[in-house]
Parts: sequence; C-alpha cells; structure tokens
Amino acid sequence: MISSLGWTISQWLSLTLDERREHVQQLLSAIDPHDPMWISCADDRMLEQALAAADPQAPMYGVPFVVKDNIDAAGWVTTAACREFAYMAAEDAAAVAALRASGMILIGKTNMDQFATGLVGTRSPYGAVPNPFNSQYISGGSSSGSAAAVSRGLVPVALGTDTAGSGRVPAACCNIVGLKPSLGQISTHGVVPACRSLDCVSIFALTVHDAACVLQHCQGFDARDPYSQAPRQLPVAMPQRLGIPDEMEWYGDEAAAAAWQESLEHWRQAGATLVPCSFAAMRALALLLYEGPWVAERHAAIREFFTTQREVMNPIVAGIIAKAESFSASDAYSAEYQRQALKRAIHAHFATADALLVPTAPRLPRLDAVAADPVGVNSQLGLWTNFVNLADCCALALPAQMRPDGLPFGVTLIAPAGHDQALAALGSRWTSQQALPLGATGAPWPQLPPLESGSQTSACEHKLLAVVGAHLSGQPLNQQLTERGGRLAETTTTAAAYQLCALAHSSPAKPGMRRLKEGGHAITVELWELSPQAFAELVALVPAPLAIGRVSLADGREVCGFVAQDGALDDAEDISHFGGWREYLAHRNEQG
Repeated sequence: MISSLGWTISQWLSLTLDERREHVQQLLSAIDPHDPMWISCADDRMLEQALAAADPQAPMYGVPFVVKDNIDAAGWVTTAACREFAYMAAEDAAAVAALRASGMILIGKTNMDQFATGLVGTRSPYGAVPNPFNSQYISGGSSSGSAAAVSRGLVPVALGTDTAGSGRVPAACCNIVGLKPSLGQISTHGVVPACRSLDCVSIFALTVHDAACVLQHCQGFDARDPYSQAPRQLPVAMPQRLGIPDEMEWYGDEAAAAAWQESLEHWRQAGATLVPCSFAAMRALALLLYEGPWVAERHAAIREFFTTQREVMNPIVAGIIAKAESFSASDAYSAEYQRQALKRAIHAHFATADALLVPTAPRLPRLDAVAADPVGVNSQLGLWTNFVNLADCCALALPAQMRPDGLPFGVTLIAPAGHDQALAALGSRWTSQQALPLGATGAPWPQLPPLESGSQTSACEHKLLAVVGAHLSGQPLNQQLTERGGRLAETTTTAAAYQLCALAHSSPAKPGMRRLKEGGHAITVELWELSPQAFAELVALVPAPLAIGRVSLADGREVCGFVAQDGALDDAEDISHFGGWREYLAHRNEQG
C-alpha cells in the first residue's frame, strides 16, 4: 500500500524535503508500468535526475505529477497514443517547464485516446483505461490516464488537454476536478495539436484548490504559441445566478438523471438561483466540432503522418480525421460565420446568468456499450462539452454525487473567457459542502478555507452604465456589452428631464438622449454592470455624436450613460413621448 495515496498538494508540502523525496521514490517503485493507465513511467535514474534538477527552495518541490502523452517532456518519448508517430521530445512543453520550475516531479506520461480524438478513453493501442470505480465502465477521454492517475490518488494533479471536453468528461467519470482554462491562458507550445485554434492544456486535481494552484503556475503569455494570451480576470457578480438547460437528454441513464436533480437541489441550498435557458445554440455549435469542417484542423495537425501511415492508426480515429477530405475552404468559412452567430447567442445568456451549469456528461457508459457503438456513444458524451471552446468559454468540472450504483456523477460550470478564478472560487465553496470522497481513494474531502477569486470585485467596483438604444438587450450592439462580461443589473427610467431623438442616417439605427434645462420626459434605460477594464474598452467604441456622460435616474441615483453631444439632436426626430427606444421601434414597425 502506498502511504501517499490521495494526498493533496498541501499534504505533500507538509512533509520535510527528505520526506517528500522518500515518498515520491516509494510511489514510483509501487507503480505497475504495464497498467493501461500508463504509456511510460520514470525509472530510478530519471527520478534521481528530476529530484537533483529541482530547486529545493521552489514552492512545490517534490510534489509528483503526470502528463497526458501528447504533451512534450524533455527526455521522454511523446506518442499521442500512436507508436509509429512517437518521437523523443527535445524540450519541455511550456506547461511542463512551468511545473518543473515550481519544483514538481514528473513521474509518468499517461494513456489517451489516439491523437486526442475521443471522449471515451478506449481508442488507444495501449489499451482502454478502466474506470477506477468499476472496470466495466469507461474512464472518459481523451485524457483518460491523467484522470485515472489522479482519481486513484497516485498524484494530486495531472495535465491533460481539452478540445471538445477531454479535460472534463474524464473528471466526471473519475470523481475529480477538471479545469479547462480560457483559450490561450496556458500555452500549448510543446503539445501535439488536435485543433490548434481550440486546444487547451487542462488540469485534473483532487480539489479545486489544487487545480487553481497549478493554473497559477502554468498560466501566462508565451510568444511561441500564436494563440497564447495574457490571463484575463473579469468580474462575476454574486449571488450566483446559474443558467441550466431547459431540456435534458440522458440516453437511458436514469441514475445520471436522478443525480442531476439532486445536484440542482444542493445548488439551491447553497444559495444559487437557477435560471432555465434554451441550449439550442449550444447544441448547434457542438455539432459543428465533429460534423463540420473543424475536423480539417485535426487533419492539418498530422497531415504528413496521416497521408503516409493512416493504416496504422486506430480505425475510428482515422475515420473521423478522414472526414476532412469532404470539406472545402468555402465550407470552412461558412461554418466560421455560423460559429460567430451561435457564439453571440450563447454569450447573450450571460446577461442574466453569472455562469452556466450543466451535467458534465449525460451518461456514464460501459465499455461494451462503447464497443457496440463507438461513434454514437462518443457523440452523446460531448453533448454539454463540445460547444465550450468554440464559444470561447472557460469551464470547471466538479464532482457532484455518488450514484446508487457506486459510480460518480459530475457537473460543470461554464463562463465567458477570463472568469477562470471566479469559477474556481464558486466551485471550491460548493464542493466543500458536498462531503464527497477524494477521487476513488475513499479519503474524505479536506476542510479547506474558501478560495478567493482575484477576478471578483465588489458591487461598488463595478461601473454601472445606462443603456438607452442599440445596446439594449436583443439590440444590434448589445454584444459589445456581453462579450466584455457585461451583466444586466436592472431596467429603470431616467428622471423626467430628458429628450430622446432618433438619429438620422445612423447604422444600426440608434437614438440620442440629452438632458433639458426645463421639462422633459422619463426615458426607459437598462443598467449594465461592467468591470473598469470593460467600461474603458466600451467607451473607446462609442462613435460621435454619442458620448458617455452623467445620467440622472428616477430614484435620484446618478450613473454613467449614453448621451448625445451638444447640437447633435437639433435636426433629429423627437421621440421622447414614446418613453423609450423599444416603444418607438414597435410604433415604427406598426406603421410599416
């Protein structure tokens, strides 16, 4: 029995340096390299070199970790679960280098669905990775081995990748945390690409605290990755308003359906307000990932290998990638236009919800069910995951329930890019109340202090903006607010002192509003909360003759809002008597 099974990062760090070295050596000696969880493991020489190279003063010295075998580590072979593709990595992937610099010790590279194409964990010549709770069930893919290693308590954290849900579905199957960061937040330099424009390095951990800790060490801009971005931190207002699907599909898994209802009740007890939302746009976007031309990105990633050695590949993976041959460049552009429209529709939900809450997967299938219908079952598993990267969102998969059949059930929080820390703060508070075991170890969930989100700001730090025309909910320019994390706070009216006019020759049509010295009308406005950064970005977009000025509300408050510059409304049509822009548009439509 390995004494360190189920240890979190803090438990590893509570040891002396000598004790950490002793325990990581004990851990490595007890690992069975023939377990299908592994593609390669460190030997004694590699471990000695890793311990010698790590700085004992580094913040996470001696803590072991593993990585999915499509992520490079210097001196290790990278296979992407294809022996014929294998090569010796000359340097660490950026994320691996960051963890090694923090003092962590790489002890193995884990099994995966070949070329990260799958959500089932069975598409590998190294064997299917069994579920840690019941070997007749899948462990999820494509990051199957990384999730299983964490769930079984061998390591507190592991790196995976996520393009369509590969960092979330395995977390749900294995009762652990799966953090899928915002696109570009962790560099993908040194990662064998699946869809380069959508790929993320993901983090598996026993607790949200540990996942957030690893994110802090891994994130950052990297000029070697053309999709890398400096971490963005945007506000999420509390209390939590969580958008949930208004229609569910369980594919016959009634235990999952029951666990979902129980999880919703736990969220309500935790103070969340659940807001049913249409997920039609999410479903449509999810279909594009495998049924649309994005499979061409998978082909582009391994084009030469696919052309010359397709016959050695897993036949299901090869068949999926071969779909690229049926799409044209025109198809790709058409799909991109469709993606942008669906993305806008999805982000509109964040005007009324802090985050989305979904089942991570609608079912947990047996291995024989996957064998009988490998493509169909895989598609079902991506129901609530495939759209997330295409929509430029971050996500946090959380353990939620243990089902009566002894299998785990998980849920996922989803928010616009930049809300990673806010999701972690929310997820850490919720998981601390669930009293679930850590992974498959049976160890109790540790008592941890609430995780603070550096991205959260208090209500007084938000900028309130009074919106009167084309930026109203559902109007043509509203996405300028929602894409920047803007949130609809309330609908109200101005003081009875304003004139509203329809601007001539304005595209899209928009009004201008000004305060009168005498008289005037109360005009309907929406108040939107914006972070200081988002507010500044929006101000830069405001075209003349409009401007941002002070607006007096009916209740005496003064906020920033859209106003017209002096003289801009002299020749404009006065529509003040309608009381608002929507009312004017309705009248104009009635008049034809």
